[in-house]
Amino acid sequence: MKLDVKVEKTSDCEVWVRVKGDVNIQSSPVLRAKLKPLFEQKKGEIHIDLSGVSFMDSSGIATLVEGLQWARNTNGRFVLHDLQETVNDIFVLAKLDAVFEMVGSQA
Repeated sequence: MKLDVKVEKTSDCEVWVRVKGDVNIQSSPVLRAKLKPLFEQKKGEIHIDLSGVSFMDSSGIATLVEGLQWARNTNGRFVLHDLQETVNDIFVLAKLDAVFEMVGSQA
């Protein structure tokens, strides 16, 4: 399944990134390429809607960790929304649920 990443600016300081598809070694560079300009623009809040993601491997998690680091370096906010159970379980097992701000159905 191809990764679909849509960026929606909701205000000058808030952006939503809606992700659909599997985030894996082949597709995570697509997500990273969409996220990087947002941090370079120093958006205050970046919300990642993961409701359309049923699978994520370590490269996808690494991309989100990188996003979290960018946000912290710019005093921004990086929020993960609506993780499906399979993806949420990965974050819980890696104890990343205590590191990320996560809201929604499984958080």
